[in-house]
Amino acid sequence: MIRVQAEPFDAGAELARIKAKPGTGACVLFCGTVREMSGAAKLSAMTLEHYPGMTEKALTEIEAQARSRWPLLETLIIHRYGKLEPGDDIVLVIASSAHRQAAFEACHFLIDWLKTKAPFWKQETASQGTQWVGAKAEDDRAAERWES
Repeated sequence: MIRVQAEPFDAGAELARIKAKPGTGACVLFCGTVREMSGAAKLSAMTLEHYPGMTEKALTEIEAQARSRWPLLETLIIHRYGKLEPGDDIVLVIASSAHRQAAFEACHFLIDWLKTKAPFWKQETASQGTQWVGAKAEDDRAAERWES
C-alpha cells in the first residue's frame, strides 16, 4: 500500500493493522524523522515537495520490485510532504512476511530505493537560510547493492 500525505501518521496503528494479517511471522518497520541538525546547522524546518501522480507511480514501482524479490505478505509506504519540523515523522516503511529475513531485506531495500529513486525534493530551513538538499553519495552506494 502506498500513501503520500501531508498529515501525520500513527506508526503503531499501521503496524498493528499489518501484524493482524494471517500468516504474519515478521514485521520490520522503518520510521524516518526530521533531524534537529544538518551538519553544523540547526534546522527549524524541512519542506518536502512532490508531483502528485508521478510520485505515487514511482512508489508503486518500488513496492512492486520488493514484492517480486521477496515473499511478502504486506508492504506499506507512507511518505509525507509539506513543511515539517524537527521531530516530525517523514516516512514509514513496513514489510511483513512469514519469516524475518525477507521482511528485513525488503524493508532495507524499500528505504534505500526511496532515498534514491522517489521523486521528492527537500528544502532545509536553518538560521543560515534555506537550501535545497542534494543527493548523497552514501545513499547512492547503499542502493547500488540492490541493482541486480
